[in-house]
Amino acid sequence: QVQLVESGGGLVQPGGSLRLSCAASGSSSNFYTMGWYRQAPGKERELVAESTVSGRTSYADSVKDRFTISRSSAKNTVYLQMNSLKPEDTAVYYCRASVFWGQGTQVTVSL
Repeated sequence: QVQLVESGGGLVQPGGSLRLSCAASGSSSNFYTMGWYRQAPGKERELVAESTVSGRTSYADSVKDRFTISRSSAKNTVYLQMNSLKPEDTAVYYCRASVFWGQGTQVTVSL
């Protein structure tokens, strides 16, 4: 069993940055592929970025070169650094480890 708690969301202007954190407890996140997903109103949940146990990362085309996923084994935490944010990045962002999901954190990009 893994518990995931996201934090770091908020309101930011277009072009701004945010860093999301996902703290894992109950089991080491080192054993899992960790992913960030997002769901905008009226849309399906989509994969944003993923980090495998071996360190391989992958990104949705819409966020490549703007978002970076990283993980800290010592802190059992995965991060999503989001730069050059756009209004279309507005969504609830969720952390996932295997079949376990966090509760989500809202990111709103607006003037």
